[in-house]
Amino acid sequence: MSRSTWLYLIRHGEVEGAADGRFFGRTDVPLSPTGLRQAGALARRLAAARIDAVYASDLRRARDSAAPLAATRALAPMLEPALREMAMGRWEGLTFGEIRRRDPGAVRRWAADLVACPFPGGESLLELRARVLPALGRILARHPGRRIAVVAHGGPNRVILAEALGLPLAHLLRLAQDYAAWSVIEYRADGVRLHALNRRVAGPGGATPVEQTAAG
Repeated sequence: MSRSTWLYLIRHGEVEGAADGRFFGRTDVPLSPTGLRQAGALARRLAAARIDAVYASDLRRARDSAAPLAATRALAPMLEPALREMAMGRWEGLTFGEIRRRDPGAVRRWAADLVACPFPGGESLLELRARVLPALGRILARHPGRRIAVVAHGGPNRVILAEALGLPLAHLLRLAQDYAAWSVIEYRADGVRLHALNRRVAGPGGATPVEQTAAG
């Protein structure tokens, strides 16, 4: 590409049940009242940024987070199902404490190989990367030299950031992804540059990094 393509990579706002640290992957949970406020604050915070197109996961929490950002530009979010959160199988809707009590063997296997071992009945990080990166590639190819916003989830966003940084998937949890936070990536002819990581419109709240990841 002759000119840089810029990506505003955004995580959706806080969801219902986030305070409990529940795992929500494909579960289509709504934004909490706090999450709705975060989505509005995000749109105001980025109001002056040039953004030519807005994409979102088709899950409700991402769609509703993208809507105010798109509306300020008279755009409609374009939905991309491949940007959905990682499928968490039979752990969906549970807290990590509940999972450890109910499924201790599976937890040990998963913790021993975060990359290749899937959530029981769900996806692995390798499978997540295999669907997210091609989707991002298609989006970037549609808008060369433009500025794009993608509103997705903790898992997909970390995969995209790790690819940009050349970071192994096993180190994904080193990348903070708070609710309604955004990162900025520049895709250049000579490589990729990360200009901002996990900028927040508000404080991170009470969730630990593991809980923030679990909430999807």
